[in-house]
Amino acid sequence: MKYSSDVEAAEAMKVAYDKIRSEIGNVIIGQDEVVKRLLTAIFCQGHCLLVGVPGLAKTLLIQTIASSLDLNFNRIQFTPDLMPSDILGSETLDQNRNFKFIKGPIFANIILADEINRTPPKTQSALLEAMQEYSVTIAGAKHPLDRPFFVLATQNPIEQEGTYPLPEAQLDRFMFMIQLDYPSYAEEVNIVKNTTSDNRYQVKKVISAEEITDFQHLVRRVPVTDHVIEYAVKLVHKTRPKGSLAIKDTNDYLEWGAGPRASQSLILAAKCNALLSGKYSPDIEDVQAVALPVLRHRIIRNFKAEAEGISVDDIIGRLL
Repeated sequence: MKYSSDVEAAEAMKVAYDKIRSEIGNVIIGQDEVVKRLLTAIFCQGHCLLVGVPGLAKTLLIQTIASSLDLNFNRIQFTPDLMPSDILGSETLDQNRNFKFIKGPIFANIILADEINRTPPKTQSALLEAMQEYSVTIAGAKHPLDRPFFVLATQNPIEQEGTYPLPEAQLDRFMFMIQLDYPSYAEEVNIVKNTTSDNRYQVKKVISAEEITDFQHLVRRVPVTDHVIEYAVKLVHKTRPKGSLAIKDTNDYLEWGAGPRASQSLILAAKCNALLSGKYSPDIEDVQAVALPVLRHRIIRNFKAEAEGISVDDIIGRLL
C-alpha cells in the first residue's frame, strides 16, 4: 500500500470521495445522499439496487460514477427474452472445431443491470454466483471475474405486466436498496436548464482500480467498539418476529426479519460512513445512518401492515 499509515489512507480516501462527489455534481443535480450510499457500497465491496420511477436519472447516475472511477463498465438492458448466456457468455466452436469461451458483458468491473425486474428468474439467477462468488461457471469450467466487481441494478417500482420480483435470496445479495425520489422544484429547474443546453461536461477519472481495492481493505481494518457491533446486531434481531428481542411492531407487522448478512452490512457500511465523514471509527449514529438502505429489502411486511398502509421504512423508523 502506498500510504505510510491507515490514518493517512483514511484522509486520502476522504479527499478522493470529495473529488468524486464534485465530479458527479457537475452532471447529477441533487441526489447527494444517493451518491454517498452508492460510493459507500463500492468502498465496502457491495452491490446496490436503485429503485425509482422512470426519468430520475438512475442510469445516468451509475454511468457518471463509472466514468469517475478508472474501471471497465458494461450496461446490460434486462428484457423478458434475455437468456443467461447473454449475460455470462457461452462456448462456441472455433474454426478448428474446438470449443472456445466467449465472455459475456458480466466480465467488467462495474455492471449496470438496467431494469433487473424485467427479466425472468432464470436470467436473474445468472447474476447470483457472480455477485456472491465473483466467478461464473460455464460448461463445468469456473471463470473468475476481474476485481473490483460491482453490480449496480435499477428497478422500476411501478407494477406492470412483464415484471418479475427479485427472489429474497438475490435481494439479500444487495448491500443497499436505495430509493430515488422526485427532485425538488429548485433542483428540477436546474436540471432542465443544464440538460436542454448544448453544454456537455466530461467527467474526469478520479481514482484507479488499485486505489479502490486499497480503500476496500482499509474499510475492513477500521476498528469498531463492541457496543456499536452489539447495537447493530440487536437492531437486526428486533426485525425478527417472535424473536427474543422482537418489539410489538415487529410481531404485528412483519412476516420475516433480516438475516445475519444485514448485521455484517450494517457494520461495514457504518465503518465506511465514518471514514467518509472524516472519523476514524464508527459510532451508533453511523449505524443509524445506513440502517434504512441496509434493512428495507431484507424484511417482509405481513398482510396487516399492507392493509393499514404501513411501509417498510415506517417500521424501520420505529425500530430505530
